[in-house]
Order: sequence, then structure tokens, then C-alpha cells
Amino acid sequence: MDDERGLPTVWVWGDQLDRRLAHLRDRDPASTRVLMVVSDRKLTERPWHRQKAHLVITAMRRFAADLAAEGFAVDLRRAPSMRAGLAAHVDAHDPSEVVAMEPASLPGTRELERLGVTLVDNDHFLCHWREFAAFRAGRRRTTMEDFYRWRRETTGWLMEDGAPVGGRFNLDADNRRPPDADLAPTAAADPPVVDAPDALDASLGDWLPDDVDLRGAPPDGTWATSRAGALARLERFTTRVLPRFGDHQDAMVTGAWHLNHSLLSHALNLGLLHPREVIEAVIDVYTAGRAPLNAVEGFVRQVLGWREFLWGVARTADAGYPQRNALAADAPLPPAFAGTSGTRMRCVEDTLRSVHEHAYAHHIQRLMVLANLATLAGVRPDALTDWMHGTFIDAYDWVMVPNVIGMGTFADGGEVATKPYVSGGAYIDRMSLDACRPCHYDRTKRTGADACPFTTLYWDFLDRNRAALASNHRIGRAYATLDRLTDLDEVRARAREVRAMLADGTL
Repeated sequence: MDDERGLPTVWVWGDQLDRRLAHLRDRDPASTRVLMVVSDRKLTERPWHRQKAHLVITAMRRFAADLAAEGFAVDLRRAPSMRAGLAAHVDAHDPSEVVAMEPASLPGTRELERLGVTLVDNDHFLCHWREFAAFRAGRRRTTMEDFYRWRRETTGWLMEDGAPVGGRFNLDADNRRPPDADLAPTAAADPPVVDAPDALDASLGDWLPDDVDLRGAPPDGTWATSRAGALARLERFTTRVLPRFGDHQDAMVTGAWHLNHSLLSHALNLGLLHPREVIEAVIDVYTAGRAPLNAVEGFVRQVLGWREFLWGVARTADAGYPQRNALAADAPLPPAFAGTSGTRMRCVEDTLRSVHEHAYAHHIQRLMVLANLATLAGVRPDALTDWMHGTFIDAYDWVMVPNVIGMGTFADGGEVATKPYVSGGAYIDRMSLDACRPCHYDRTKRTGADACPFTTLYWDFLDRNRAALASNHRIGRAYATLDRLTDLDEVRARAREVRAMLADGTL
């Protein structure tokens, strides 16, 4: 069949690895050819974490093998670019039509439209972006909480007689308990699923261009590269980890990189898992009485609420959204983030160690350590977005742009978040077991050589951005406190030193 010309081609992108989705669901293997392209341009457009590059390419190769075993004619090829890969495929096979499911990212969709590819709606999400746009139409602003409540009502998940189970839509207040000494040992006793490497893992180098810039630790089997591996990780989470997930969602413990988090976002974003099956599996555990409501609701909110909301924002935002910079931040990415220097900030050091070793840090480390520090220091939002896109195992354009521009840095001026998510060292100390003890810096000090950089920069950030932020009612109390500081000139001077040290890698 490989020699037959004129078969229709389904172009499967590297984050659409699901036979059940719209592009493949009704396709007959005997009369369909599949194209998959590993793009050199994509691999060289930015530095990538080794585990991220391994994950995507290896998962594509495994999915291609699965499709071939089912009877599809599969053209998995490495090419200089996605466009070049399509052109070579057309030359070789002369397809009657090229069909693709619309990519998750808006730039990807626009590229396929320019290439004349026939697009079908993306159903890897539970709320299509047109439905999101209709929900958003006419509203002055749409928060994630508005969207989440609507989706709960629409789907009926965790609803009873038109009301949320338990009486509240959002149980986040129950999920912010500070960590205790038992948290890390309990999590360590139930380690993540790890797959033994095979020949496919070992041959990754054949698919990499010579000038690829890979960073971070090599793959160790933590991240699923197959449907079977993803299901094994889903089963671990629902049966053993979910009951402990809720109480300490926001907690940080030095050295305990995964705690009670699901570690499923990479599989969800690749297409190895579908959000519907993940949500339903979690709700089934609650229905069976094996997990508390606060844990189940908190996880459902992450998938049904935040993940879907971000996709809607990314797909309906204006073309200039990725370059938004409402606070005019212009500092470069800290060399500590890029791995070219260390840092004496213990919470940052531990988070970056997790990133180096696992291409992963949980949501509070990303938001309240990395993005918080970058926002306080005035790091360019697009530089932070680019770094996170290449570094995190679950990062894609549609994920990172609204996460960083909207939530992490407040660069969209409040379109996604109702306030900047910034804090001094006190928050990090409260939500961590040991991040501030011992540390070179003192979280209680805002001036002096040993003052916590977060604490110094927090007050300086409010001062520098008063014109843009002082009218925000959610941080009015912070400005009232700022106005009572008697050492603001010293804070400003120390903040200048801290920003310079962060930029030159000596902080």
C-alpha cells in the first residue's frame, strides 16, 4: 500500500497522539495515509530540555508504530521544517487531500490555513474556542472562576440538583495547608511510575539536528511516551495519590519535587490522555468514597477550569498578546534560570534543581517562585515565556503564553488575572516546609546584604509600578502598608543592587 498514490493524508501533529480524536476517529486504516513531521526548525528555534525533546519525538515514533500496526500507511519523516515535510510528502505520495485537526496553537492553525490543509475542529479540549468566545462575548472581563462554574453547570460534573456537590464550586481554601514533616516521606514512599528504556529511547539522536541546543538531565523514564504508559500513570494517581492531593496543593518541600501532584499534564498535552477520561476517572474515585471532595474538586478545577480556560484565552487573544508588556519590564532572563549560574536563594535553587533534573516544577513553584521573581525583578515577559516553553515537560505555545503573559507576570494588564501574583519571602516561608531555613537570605528583612530578594523586590515592585497598580482594589492594603514604610529609599537602593546581581548571576 505504501506505493499507492492518491490516498487522502491525515497530518498528525506531535501533540495530537490520540486515535479517538477528530482527525483519526472515523478513518479507515486501509484507505488513509498518515503524515507526521519532526521539524529541525522547531528543534533549533530555542534551547530545549533534553527530556522535553525526548518526550515529544519518542511519543510521536511510538504512536506512528501503533498506527502502522493497525494498518495505516504512515509517513513519519524528519524535515527542515513542517512546511518542507508536507511538500516532500506531497511529492512522494500525491494525496487526494491533506486533512489535519486544527493545532492547539493559533500560529499553527494559521500556518496550515496558508498551506491549504483542510482543517477539522480540535476536540482534544472539552470546550472549543468558538464556544469559549461565545461565552466571553459581551462580558467586560471573564475570570477563570466564571468559566469554571459555567463548565461545571454545562457538564454536570460534581453537580447535584443544579448545585455544586458540597455546596461550593471552589474548595481552594481547604487546599492551602502548610506542609508538615510527614508530607515528603509519604510522597517519597509512592514514587512516580518509571519506564525502562528501550531501543526507541536509545535511538533519539537519529532524529536530532547537529545544532540542537539541549539542556538539563537526560531522560530517566519518568514521562510517558505511550498510551499504555500514560494509563499506568493515571492509575497511580487515581488509586494511590489522589486521596492526598488536596490539602497541600500549594505546598513546597525542598527536594520533594513531585509531592502529591498528578504528573499527568505532559500526557494530557500530548494527546496520550483525554481530559474527559481523566476527569471521569477522578470523579469515579470520589463517587466510590476513596478520595475527599476537596482533592477531587481541586484537580477537576485544574483540568476543566484552568487548562480549558487557558486554551480559550490563547485561541481568542489578539495577535499581539504574546508580546504584551503592561508593566514595561525590560530586564533579561536571569542566568540562573538558563543554568549558566547558581543562586543563593534556597527556594529558587531547589525549584531550578527540579527543572534541571525533571523538566518539571509544580504550579506554585512556577507561579510564586520563578514567575514571581521574574515579575518583581522586571524580567521581560516574552523572555520568560520562551524559556518556560523550552524547559517544561508540559509546555506548549497555548499553555505558556496565557500562563506567563496573563497569570505569571500580569503583562496583559489584568485580562486573565485580577491582580499581579507577587509576594515577598513571607508567603514562600508560609507555604514551604524548609525553603527559608536555612537560607543565605533572611525573609524578614527588606534591606541589607542578607535581606530576602523577594521581600526587597516586592516593596520596590509596588513602588515602581504605583501608577499602573495602585487603583487595583485587591492590593490596596499592600499600598497602604507601602505608604507607611520609613525605609523606602533604602529599599529602592537595595532593589537596584538585587536586580543587578540577579542579572549577572551573583545573587
